Amino acid sequence: MRCKKLLLVLVLLIISIAYIIQPHIIDRNRYIDTYKDNIIRFHVRANSDREEDQILKLKIRDRVLDETSTRFMKGKSIEDARRIMKSNLDDMESIAQEVIAQEGMDLPVQVSLGPRNFPTRRYGDITLPSGEYETLQIDIGEGKGKNWWCIMFPPLCFVEMGHGNGENLIGNSKEGMDENDMEFLSSHKEPTIVLKSKIMEFIERTRIYFAEDITGTI
Repeated sequence: MRCKKLLLVLVLLIISIAYIIQPHIIDRNRYIDTYKDNIIRFHVRANSDREEDQILKLKIRDRVLDETSTRFMKGKSIEDARRIMKSNLDDMESIAQEVIAQEGMDLPVQVSLGPRNFPTRRYGDITLPSGEYETLQIDIGEGKGKNWWCIMFPPLCFVEMGHGNGENLIGNSKEGMDENDMEFLSSHKEPTIVLKSKIMEFIERTRIYFAEDITGTI
């Protein structure tokens, strides 16, 4: 009996903690959704994982970024960036088709801008949590190969091109996001969300335990 009382006290304590941290988790999730609305990702998906398809993917990436950099860098807000990207979808498709023809290959290309879901990813010193992001995407052929990606807005793709790698991207470009957004990106992990789920799982299992115990004593 004493053991059960101690367990009950522990459960009540955990429930109290869960109620205390839940508003913070909700605010954090809202904040994640807010800054996701200020990011546009850029993905180039290869036809397959064959070496020639992967090489083609990188050549298309280089040409598209090289020929569109001056246009896309003009976007001072996500609305500007979105408008510029939409007006250049056909042009990017033509650039990709030109590269494919130069390589002596015959593959279809589709360029699109829209919402897509992704797992958590590291990008230089930035962490992008899993979820839905607006994405500019080039699908080459069947689009079943490994993809290359970067952040098109803020224009970190072009920062990366200028510096040769994805390191220290936050220090190089804060266009379009405030300091809180960028700080959150650079330090973001998702432990509180996991903590909440574990707490609720434990509470539910304990509730079932007590329910079964009470039923057994009737």
